[in-house]
Amino acid sequence: MSEQGFKVDCSGMAHSTPPDPCVVVIFGVAGDLGRTTLVPSLYALACQKLLPESCAILGVARRDWDDETFRNEMRQWAQESKDFSDQSWGQFAPCLYFVGGDFGASATYTTLRQRLSEIQAARRIADNVLLHLAVPPSSYGGIAQQLEAASLLQSQHGWRRIILEKPFGYDAASSRALDHQLLSVVSEEQLYRVDHYLGKETVQNMLVFRFANPSFEPIWNRHYIDHVQITVAESEGIGTRASYYDSTGVVRDMVQNHLLQLLCMTAMEPPLSYDGVALRNETVKVLQAVQSIDPQHDCVLGQYGAGEIDGHEVPAYRDEDSVPADSTTPTFAALKLTLDNWRWAGVPFYLRTGKRLPQKCAEITIHFKPTPHLMFPIEDTERLHSTVLTFCLQPDEGIVYTFLAKQPGPDICLRPVTMHFRYDLTFGIQRPPSAYEWLLHDAMQGDQTLFTRSDWIYEAWARVDPLLTYWETKAAHNLPLYAAGTWGPPEAEELLARDGRAWHLG
Repeated sequence: MSEQGFKVDCSGMAHSTPPDPCVVVIFGVAGDLGRTTLVPSLYALACQKLLPESCAILGVARRDWDDETFRNEMRQWAQESKDFSDQSWGQFAPCLYFVGGDFGASATYTTLRQRLSEIQAARRIADNVLLHLAVPPSSYGGIAQQLEAASLLQSQHGWRRIILEKPFGYDAASSRALDHQLLSVVSEEQLYRVDHYLGKETVQNMLVFRFANPSFEPIWNRHYIDHVQITVAESEGIGTRASYYDSTGVVRDMVQNHLLQLLCMTAMEPPLSYDGVALRNETVKVLQAVQSIDPQHDCVLGQYGAGEIDGHEVPAYRDEDSVPADSTTPTFAALKLTLDNWRWAGVPFYLRTGKRLPQKCAEITIHFKPTPHLMFPIEDTERLHSTVLTFCLQPDEGIVYTFLAKQPGPDICLRPVTMHFRYDLTFGIQRPPSAYEWLLHDAMQGDQTLFTRSDWIYEAWARVDPLLTYWETKAAHNLPLYAAGTWGPPEAEELLARDGRAWHLG
């Protein structure tokens, strides 16, 4: 068959092999993350035949449940899955077990060790245990110490791995202290620090797009790229998370991890290989190249007021349940960053995230420079800046390339046009797998490539700590407000306008 007639069948999911037999222990399984994400993700992996043939999920929480109650509770959330059926759930449910108890009580870990031994014997599972701490980060150290005291962190006949959620620490000092506490009982190779944005299909596909195809890598630099925008917008408010969010804020909750990770995946140099050492080495170098951020001129923070989302009135942040009436916690951030290296010198990166924005979306847009000389007559010079490459991370995952083309007619008339690649249409799947499906699968495989290393954590906190210090000591009383349903305070628009640019969304 000629090259022109060759077509690859890329429908459906790529095949993979299940990990080694193991028990997955989820601390805090009764919380939002455990119920709505972790157990449903494991169920989805089971439906795709990507769980080990011998596998068990052991939930731990402060609940007076037995195994059957736990299974019934989890069924309610698994029913939201596109793969749900009575038959598949009937095969999965017997893998679920439960231990109730307080995380600070040694008796809980004695019971946990006993249940693990019983489950491993009954299901013929090797001594491999994945421990997922779906609890507040302040609990990590205490749980790790209790696990060590109960001899649950080491095995002569298998492996032990710990998954940790973000944020890792509250600032640079606390992140180092937490690391010191954890590394006193486990090794770095046993720690899997989650940033679930790294598990998204489009984030990984951005690497494939750039490094597996010869078209864009040669122009992925300051000579051809004008600027880069990264937006992670949420239309919802804080929901029931007031106690967590009001002590955390948008910089710790989103900027220090998600946005800086997306920056690194966009700007890094080509790794020697796709593995946990080479790729993470390059992402650390990106953070090391970030120049100091001027909190007065290059950072805009804000807090949402009352407004309208999708035609419904929503309250101001300070009117949400359990939020102090005088709270100065920011719910919006926009930053301008520059990198001090050969590839990106002089190219600004604009980062933006917030709650109660007009829509839920996450995207990375690469804005290319116009051609130095255009032979075609054009009246609207703004169209010269129409070459944009967009990586859509959510909700419609895919890649959009916008460029100039001639509109049909007798005269040369240039118009922006787009080419779309969408996962659901191209691969014939209803939705891409959730990020947690792949991250849980990778952790069971022992693959740390898409998990955060400690030196990256330190560098990330070093970049945002000055912003937090300035904000919390000098600027909080001047907190800009923005109406819910808008794209943040006017100062965020001015951040780009003074450079002669505008946000891609909004």
